[in-house]
Amino acid sequence: MRDVIVVGAGGGGPVVAKELAARGLDVLLLEAGPAWTDPEREWSHDENTANNPATGIFRFGPGDRTQAPWARDLPQNCFVWQTAGVGGSTLHYFANSPRAMPEALPDYADLIPYYEWVEHTLPVQTAAMGTKEELFLRAATKAGLPTQTSKDISRAACRPQQNAILQPQGTAGKTSKAKQLVYPRAKGCTFCGHCPQGCFLPLKAPLNLKAKRSTHVSYVPMALTADRWARGRAATLVPDAFAVKVNAEGQTRSVTWRNTRTGAMSTDEAKVVVLSAGALETPRLWLNSGLPNPNDQVGRGLTDHYLDFVVARFSHYTGSTKGATSAARAEFPGYGCIEQAGAVPGLQAQGLTDSNEPGRRVLGARLRRFLGDVDKLMAIAVITDDDVLPQNRVTLSDVMTPDAHGPIARMEIRGRTQRTLANRDFLVARAAEILRAAGAREIVRMNWASVLLHIHTTMRMGAVVSADCESLAVERIFVADNSSLPNALGGPNPTLTTQALATRTAERIFVRYFGGDPWVGRESPVSSIDDTVTVAVFAAGL
Repeated sequence: MRDVIVVGAGGGGPVVAKELAARGLDVLLLEAGPAWTDPEREWSHDENTANNPATGIFRFGPGDRTQAPWARDLPQNCFVWQTAGVGGSTLHYFANSPRAMPEALPDYADLIPYYEWVEHTLPVQTAAMGTKEELFLRAATKAGLPTQTSKDISRAACRPQQNAILQPQGTAGKTSKAKQLVYPRAKGCTFCGHCPQGCFLPLKAPLNLKAKRSTHVSYVPMALTADRWARGRAATLVPDAFAVKVNAEGQTRSVTWRNTRTGAMSTDEAKVVVLSAGALETPRLWLNSGLPNPNDQVGRGLTDHYLDFVVARFSHYTGSTKGATSAARAEFPGYGCIEQAGAVPGLQAQGLTDSNEPGRRVLGARLRRFLGDVDKLMAIAVITDDDVLPQNRVTLSDVMTPDAHGPIARMEIRGRTQRTLANRDFLVARAAEILRAAGAREIVRMNWASVLLHIHTTMRMGAVVSADCESLAVERIFVADNSSLPNALGGPNPTLTTQALATRTAERIFVRYFGGDPWVGRESPVSSIDDTVTVAVFAAGL
């Protein structure tokens, strides 16, 4: 019997695995998607090759791309951008790592040490600035926003992102010539502009020194090498392992999972199970397992930051495709956030055409005008502080055929509150104001259909799990992904908060069920870029 089974190796699960393995527990980390052994050869900066939702490397589907992706039942016009595989959606995320707005979390002060721990571990740093960031911040200041200097959001203000991307060193950021961007001559961010296509640069760098701190290069290697530390015990990673049932009868917890390459079924037992399969798959697994749902709150209350997109065309160079995809932001407590979002041509084209209103889509000659030089564009992503509504939810589909893992997830977005709608409009107006101050020649608001990058709250605190993220209905089952968040955090990107909560959850598991001292593991944290955590290759059953 294991001590702990963690289901999901995305943004949150590896944090729990690393923290508990470092304290000497026997941890099994299951991931439905693949583990890539050589990203430099297996990944691509080609947008379609990387992110095509049907055939892409980073689709939500099995590692064998001759097989179909895993289906979801989506009755509304929307796009769910999620990835299966070790690292999960941190593989294509922008690595933006702001803290939540303090007023959004009742125990925010208690969470600060855990934020600091994650910020050191990844590490999180002030983003390296390029032309597009300088242009955005200069215009935001001109529009009347002061500069926020604290990580704890206190007012409407602008600032460089706090992001989980290593700072450029050596030739990195100074050239685009591939032969000069090889480690150790180049270290950190090479300013390639391809964050959404997965980061495998600098070339020849050890896995844990790739620039973007996805969990597959940070927390996962740390979990797998925890036996190198005092008290530590190496975790076991099994990719291509899709969890289909959690059993919670009696004193034993078990997870039954299917090998997606062979179809073979296996069951592992543990004292504690942590669900980190994401805000759609965690409630699906719960419901397919027949676990208790006494208040009918499992899957309810989905929030997604009701994203929108505002794009401007300039007569001068903006460097839209260079550097981190999004490295400058502005926050508006009570409303949400906006952040500059550069992108390479394919993603810019998608952003300019993905409107809920056909009349807003930028097409034909106008699209050619915008894309004639993408480095004369600036886009701003609107990240709304949206309200929790119980009718926005995840259930099991009764209209689509179950797959090999059981009934599939049905995600319904049935409405928005007037406050959510007003918040989104307010943020769009602020984005347009900044773009005008920057000298934009032409500005378009897309009024996006639901683009689901930030999916939260379907197993939320206070309704499904406790403040420690333990199920209110079943002891020794915890949740450590975005679904446990109590709300939309006031608007900031969710990954850092999920990882801080996962760190605290791991500590509570250690103390509550393994008799651990809460101070064990609170020594100065090791950073994921330390030489002692270098791991070159993942393998099933490592």
